[in-house]
Amino acid sequence: MSLHTTYKAEFSAEERAQIDKEFNRLADTTYLDHAGTTLYAESQVAAAAKELQRNVICNPHTCRATGDYVDQVRYKILEFFNTDADDYHVIFTANATAALRIVAESFQFAEEAVKNAEVGNFYYCQENHTSVLGMRALVRERCRGVYVLTQAEIAQNITTSNGASKAPGNANSLVVFSAQCNFSGYKMPLGVIEQVQQRGLCEQGKCVWSNDLIVEQPQLANHYVLLDAASYVATNFLDLQRHRPDFVCVSFYKIFGYPTGVGALLVSRRGAAVLRKGFYGGGTINYAYPHTMEHQPRSTFHERFEDGTLPFLSIVELLQGFRTLQRLVPPTREPSVRTMERISRHVHALAQYCEQQLKQMRHANGTPLITFYNHTGYENRATQGGIVTFNVRTDSGGFVGFGEIACMAALHRILLRTGCFCNVGACQAHLQLDEDTMDAIYKRAGRICGDYYDLLNGRPTGAVRLSFGYMTRQQDVERVLEMLRSCYLAKKPQQRMSFIEAQVDQLPAVLQQRARILRPRVLQLAVYPVKSCAAFKIGRVEAKGDSAMHMNGQIKAEETTPTRWPLTTKGLQYDRQWMIVDVNGMAVTQKKCVELCRIQPRIVADHLELHFGESDRTVSVPLSLQEQAKSSARCLSKVCRQPIEGYDCGDEVGSWLSEMLGVEGLRLLRQSRQRVAPKGSSSAEGSSSPSSKSSPTQLSLVNQAQFLLINCASVRSLQLDEPLEDTVDRFRANIVIDTETPFDELSYTQLRIGPVDFNVDGVCQRCDIICINQSTGERTPGTLTTISRMQSGMMKFGIYISQSERDADLKEQEMYLSIGDALMVSY
Repeated sequence: MSLHTTYKAEFSAEERAQIDKEFNRLADTTYLDHAGTTLYAESQVAAAAKELQRNVICNPHTCRATGDYVDQVRYKILEFFNTDADDYHVIFTANATAALRIVAESFQFAEEAVKNAEVGNFYYCQENHTSVLGMRALVRERCRGVYVLTQAEIAQNITTSNGASKAPGNANSLVVFSAQCNFSGYKMPLGVIEQVQQRGLCEQGKCVWSNDLIVEQPQLANHYVLLDAASYVATNFLDLQRHRPDFVCVSFYKIFGYPTGVGALLVSRRGAAVLRKGFYGGGTINYAYPHTMEHQPRSTFHERFEDGTLPFLSIVELLQGFRTLQRLVPPTREPSVRTMERISRHVHALAQYCEQQLKQMRHANGTPLITFYNHTGYENRATQGGIVTFNVRTDSGGFVGFGEIACMAALHRILLRTGCFCNVGACQAHLQLDEDTMDAIYKRAGRICGDYYDLLNGRPTGAVRLSFGYMTRQQDVERVLEMLRSCYLAKKPQQRMSFIEAQVDQLPAVLQQRARILRPRVLQLAVYPVKSCAAFKIGRVEAKGDSAMHMNGQIKAEETTPTRWPLTTKGLQYDRQWMIVDVNGMAVTQKKCVELCRIQPRIVADHLELHFGESDRTVSVPLSLQEQAKSSARCLSKVCRQPIEGYDCGDEVGSWLSEMLGVEGLRLLRQSRQRVAPKGSSSAEGSSSPSSKSSPTQLSLVNQAQFLLINCASVRSLQLDEPLEDTVDRFRANIVIDTETPFDELSYTQLRIGPVDFNVDGVCQRCDIICINQSTGERTPGTLTTISRMQSGMMKFGIYISQSERDADLKEQEMYLSIGDALMVSY
């Protein structure tokens, strides 16, 4: 299918000029969050102010004229939705959420007049606003079960039925879905309403809660439909003569921008029969006795549900909203097109143009810049509204966090929306987040709705949303398109970060915190006290599978877990200070004894404790070299052909090692004398920068350099069939970072981590140790094969780094590396 990139204007030049005049206050700001709220017109609020100045509008209980105003607004609302008071009641509420609550509190799942009546279910669409999920807390004790249905399971009712129309039953079931999804802009086929009312649901969906107090029984239920129309009616015409849901909830600020704090629940005559009010407030009853429980509700239906004094000033000001909208976007006569139909055509045309332009954006290597989230595409206005939801991709296929997009947009004076938009179900469906990932995001990583923690293990936790209103212009769309082209096709990540960091003080406070953690950060530090044994991880909570994640460098750790670790002139303190030697004094590694990975060193107080698998038997040695030297004999060994001097740590630990590993004659050696890197090793294979050090690099018992650094993005690109944490552990790195681009680290020449400067000594040429699963000891040769295939026969993964001379000359423990330290990189 060819891409049509032209935009056909809905409004005439004269209409466009009149609309633009109403929004001059935007100046150089581009507003693209009309699904959140549209903007009020200047003449609208001016006219509202004049009306308040000209008239005495007071409590409708006092002033009949105010009551007449309110009734006039009810009439305008019914007219707006092409219905009348014979078919629908209008109940004023604070907003759509308050309207949902009325239904949740009042809906009767069983017929009151029928003894032992069957009880109906509560059904809702997965892709619904949070407020719909909140209804579950109120209905669960009164319904038989709570069921969630996917968008497809609800939509299929338009083409599939349960057969002939059902005979009336005793049970009443409530079905809730959105006319337009506020996440993706998908429009549910409204013909579903009548089908569900007449024939019930084709699918029951997934039961998320059942009432054990209600005996399971076959039921013949009456199905009632609650349509969440808050997003839909902002830019579409809802014809209640054509489609007749039992309940409709709306918020008027989404249509007019002003006033806020007023919405409505429209209730059909059929729906009114199954609402029973419990609580009553002022204005809803004819009388109530204080000395008995007796009271009498008002006879007029809507009066029974409007507790207390209405927000009458806000309600009266709705009149100017209706008038302004019709004046700025007048209906056409030939052909006859209503105001809201014209707005619908306008915003859909903008969305279609935007999507087509975004589709054409590609990186130099051909990788698409954008991943879209919608069900049907943008060809058909009947199924897609004026919303474009997406995430930005890197040239390697990774994701750019929506928090960064929010920062970049704000600095370009573009107001858009990021996150899940109070629709976690749609986010879950479109981003394909399984239940464990949802727990990892919200329970273990501690994300909350509305924050800017945007990437979990490289995968997005939300998206970017552009939404359009009647005042949105083509040039507004062009502005956000140009921002994406210039910042994400023409700029490198380091350039974008520098651009944002240089202007961070200009960002809203909520984004400043996000901007300050844009750079790659340290996700994990690991010390390997005993060479070739397991890691002692710093600032890392052990968790199951992929749930051991970090959100933008923010780690959720136990209070007792350290989040920083001291540096010495040789590297991380205690890293590879010990090694196991055999009866001949030769180093034992996992190449000879895979079981070494099951020895788990733990640094506790002033001792190094050694644990083995699930065994309860442990052994410990002192951390202090001086303490160890008091009762230890000197011994010699070799690491990478270099002589090593050390202390024998004694018979107790030697016997423990031999017993645990099943090898006779093992000893634990503690390095006692400084070791320096062999001449020329600072320019290790793959190094892209010559060493500038005037003195040799001091080493522990490492093979080649002080530190090994790996990139989580590179690890993810391997796509091994195991938890990411297990794959990370295979590479036995001291420092784990995460960037947008896999293998980006191979291009580093120098870097600063927190306060410490490092030289890059070269890339790490891998051996078959990485084929060993460090949790189980099992060998999987495919790891090395995968790296070789990805790098055309090369075996490079991770980089060796060493402290620059000015940091290495500092005394031990004066410098620290910390979880969350930012990286400054030179290429």
